[in-house]
Amino acid sequence: MRTKLITHFLSLFLFVSSISFANPKITNDQDPEKDKVLISVLNYMLTQGHYNQKVLNDDFSEMVFNNFIADLDPSKRYFTKIDIKEFSKYKYQIDNQLKESDIAFYSLVYGRFLEKIKNAKNYYNTILKKPFNYKKDEVIDLDFKVIDYAKTEKELLNFWRKQLKLQTIDKIRDQENLDEEEFKKDQSFKKRSFSILEKKARADVMESMENLYIRIDELEHRDWFSTYLNSITEAFGPHTIYMPPNIKESFDQDMSGKVEGIGARLQKKGIYTHIVELVSGGPAWKQGDLEDGDIILKVAQENEDPVDIVGMRLDDAIKFIKGPKDTKVLLTVKKKIDGSTQVITITRDIVQLEETFVKSSIVEKDGKKYGVIDLPKFYINFEDRNFRDSAKDMEKEIERLKEENVEGLLIDLRNNGGGSLDTAIKIAGLFVDKGPVVQVKYRNENPIIKQDVDNRIQWKGSLVLLVNELSASASEIFAAAMQDYNRAVILGGNQTYGKGTVQNILPINKFYPNYKNDLGYLKMTIQKFYRINGGSTQVEGVYSDIAMPTRFSYMKYGERDLEGALPWDKVPQASYSQVNIYSNFSDVVTTSIERINKDPKFQLIDEYAKWLKKVQDDSSFSLNYKQYQKESKQSDAYAEKFKSVFKYQSGLAFNSPSYEIPLFEVNKDLKEKREAWHENLSKDLYISEALNVLSQLKLVSNQKIVKN
Repeated sequence: MRTKLITHFLSLFLFVSSISFANPKITNDQDPEKDKVLISVLNYMLTQGHYNQKVLNDDFSEMVFNNFIADLDPSKRYFTKIDIKEFSKYKYQIDNQLKESDIAFYSLVYGRFLEKIKNAKNYYNTILKKPFNYKKDEVIDLDFKVIDYAKTEKELLNFWRKQLKLQTIDKIRDQENLDEEEFKKDQSFKKRSFSILEKKARADVMESMENLYIRIDELEHRDWFSTYLNSITEAFGPHTIYMPPNIKESFDQDMSGKVEGIGARLQKKGIYTHIVELVSGGPAWKQGDLEDGDIILKVAQENEDPVDIVGMRLDDAIKFIKGPKDTKVLLTVKKKIDGSTQVITITRDIVQLEETFVKSSIVEKDGKKYGVIDLPKFYINFEDRNFRDSAKDMEKEIERLKEENVEGLLIDLRNNGGGSLDTAIKIAGLFVDKGPVVQVKYRNENPIIKQDVDNRIQWKGSLVLLVNELSASASEIFAAAMQDYNRAVILGGNQTYGKGTVQNILPINKFYPNYKNDLGYLKMTIQKFYRINGGSTQVEGVYSDIAMPTRFSYMKYGERDLEGALPWDKVPQASYSQVNIYSNFSDVVTTSIERINKDPKFQLIDEYAKWLKKVQDDSSFSLNYKQYQKESKQSDAYAEKFKSVFKYQSGLAFNSPSYEIPLFEVNKDLKEKREAWHENLSKDLYISEALNVLSQLKLVSNQKIVKN
């Protein structure tokens, strides 16, 4: 029987007694009563409503213990083994503390952390006063999951020295490269000496550290307490998150209306600002260098010095990144894909919600026309059901493409992280007769079969879905249904993201209605979903019928790589029948796989992906400057091989459907965005192969597309 908590849940989204203090440190924003209420209410919500039914025991306590310490000190640059030993007196008591709304563990670790922050300022100031020994043969390992905590403060200080030395060496190398480039342009250019470069590099690192700790000092108790709360929610699962009021406010603003900026969704993780999504058609998306998972380290306005945003409040960081249309912003970014640091220049624009909606293009291939539909997310407005949503827009777009006499449809689901379950079911129903689409399951209950109830079929022709490792959640529901019915060919990365869980965003005040202040929100996993064949998409995702090499092929990038992810399992199969409308499905798939395996471009991408994996795994760096320089040159030379890895030109012309042409007369921005999209499509190797497959599919005559 469903708990009373479930009745309080908002519309579903699919989306990645006493209080005590130890060494209390009350700051202006600290509210012990609020902390107590938050612990108590979150404890109730999580234990009563979370899909992953956790017993608050010693194992759970140990998870929270490890999570919080790792969240505060991910680089192991603050705490020593002595600190960890002292903290360990609470290692198996946190579960009991939660039940009593006791935050003694938090207070001890937080208080010690503040002391360590003060020590850190002394460390870098002392270390950076004089040059390092760049001839010394030593290395640094930055695999923080493997390296241990320093045994003593002296050992910790040495680790600080190595980290700062690596930063300095890297900056010297960058400055040397700049001098080399200038010398190539002008042979009279005088290169700077090593001593000058070294002094400047140390000064730059010092400035960077000063800026970092200025921002850290700006963080308040509420920020660190939110980190603690999220160390608790993380123990239930990776997609369960506490969102304080200010973060939720930024989240809501970012997700709606017009914004002048770069068109990127941002999220604070620890002290870093992460890119979690690019708005399709936005400035960052069009510029092409920024990607999901990248970390923004610095922000500079055009012709101004950069501002270090590491440790900065998210809403403050957003203020630097946003700005008037046509102004430029320079982002210093740490790339998730290989850990490199790049400066990316983006011209701001008005980011419209329109660009996250369904759009389509028409392409002619071998004398026949095909439709390409981009579905960035499964969107819906729960407050106004009459407003447009992805299912209504998809139905309308298909009808428009039918009027253009297209003979097949390619739906691009790459980077589609999901959205509304309802629209995913309705969109699946546009391609098959009424029947089951997905199964959803609350904890300890039997699965519920979600049906498409409309027996009308919007599109009866050939269908191909293009996915990648970032296609998640509702995208996987749709792709899995089309695969289970044998309605579409699925091609792209080896497998999709593997997020088979359902989250809901809950206002915490609903469970403590008389509290005076806004307590924030909890995004919580409440269900798992399953394919109609019974298997979960959790962890496994959807395996492509035709797998193509991508930059993510060998990297840790998906639900399967998240700590605490719920396991794969299965439920009974729903009653359905495959439609089998293609006479040559297997032949087309086999031919495509053979074509991909022989294609030099895909072979190069596969080699590139292996190299990226090697770069990701190599966490050791020489601190001998000549050796570092040698290794950097070798790496740069090898990377040169892949400069053209994604350069491709299909020779195909992509155009807007007829209904959009008149809109361009009144909306020049829309025209520019469509032209940019069409140009990208013509350069997209994956789109090209998907169209090859689509053009080769043959329908069975007199086919009947039914589900059961």
